[in-house]
Amino acid sequence: MLRFGPLWAVSHETDQVVSLIFASLNARIGCTILPMKRLMLFLLLSAAFLLRANVQQPAPAQGSGYGTTPRISEVVVLGSGNPNADPDRSGPAVAVIVNGHSYLVDCGPGIVRRAAAATREGVPGLAMQNLTTLFITHLHSDHTLGYPDLIFTPWVLGRTEHLTVYGPRGTADMTKYILVAWKRDIEVRTRGPEHANTTGYLVDAHEIEPGMVYKDENVTVAAFPVKHGSWDQAFGYRFQTPDRVIVISGDTSPADSVVKACNGCDVLLHEVYASGADSEMDSPQRQAYFKAFHTSTTELAAIATQAKPKLLVLYHQVFHSVSEGELLQEIRSHYPGALVSAHDLDVY
Repeated sequence: MLRFGPLWAVSHETDQVVSLIFASLNARIGCTILPMKRLMLFLLLSAAFLLRANVQQPAPAQGSGYGTTPRISEVVVLGSGNPNADPDRSGPAVAVIVNGHSYLVDCGPGIVRRAAAATREGVPGLAMQNLTTLFITHLHSDHTLGYPDLIFTPWVLGRTEHLTVYGPRGTADMTKYILVAWKRDIEVRTRGPEHANTTGYLVDAHEIEPGMVYKDENVTVAAFPVKHGSWDQAFGYRFQTPDRVIVISGDTSPADSVVKACNGCDVLLHEVYASGADSEMDSPQRQAYFKAFHTSTTELAAIATQAKPKLLVLYHQVFHSVSEGELLQEIRSHYPGALVSAHDLDVY
């Protein structure tokens, strides 16, 4: 099910409270008092709606357009996860949809099936034939394990257009060797009784540098450098659409380039890891790794304070044994702006 944010992006704790209320009602009110039960159900449904719309969520920022007029662009979180094998969080992947056209950022494991789920729930821009444009932030496996799936599955399902990809150095080699690895599959599908088309699996790979990397009638996309440990190239992306500016950090330690790219943007999607007193990092080596490769809750609060996004969306969250609510609170302690923690298939 798609979750529309920020209005509906509430905590799981709220959902659990509402569920407990209904469970208690069913246990306490017998079936013989049906009119009263219906009245109570109506009142509780009304209360639940108000609770879901208001608890733990800031009011939409003035001028952001949330909940007012239909948006030309929307952001669909196809994967909010990280290398952890969390069945509820697919690998990192985000779609920017503008006028029904999709622009993908990263391709973690599960991207194609999450796109299919979003299509089923009413986002036609993510239909298989529309998955044709991809921007890769960096080549870590959790951000690219869905790349073969994105090349081949939409093609098998009828896509005829090439997949066009923009990414850091190494993208062309990765693409070449994926096609080599699936060479026999391509031969069987195109030369056998399946008679698959001979264009939909082809990839136009572009290795990019910082600056404007893509422009069409819907969007202008700029890549900016970020700092992701020992990677020689890692990018974030800034999308200028007709109605909004959307910035996606990719994986990064604190970077001034994110602040500059956002600068009051409508939506900033940023990675984060829990770093409060209750978070668990089991060794000094692991602590050093996260400090070099990623952004802590405290650091992200400082970044958001400078960048001033109308909505800050957390993704690629590393919880380090704290709850989602605690992760959010670590940021809210230092940042008063609009903030949500993304889940797969959230829409902003």
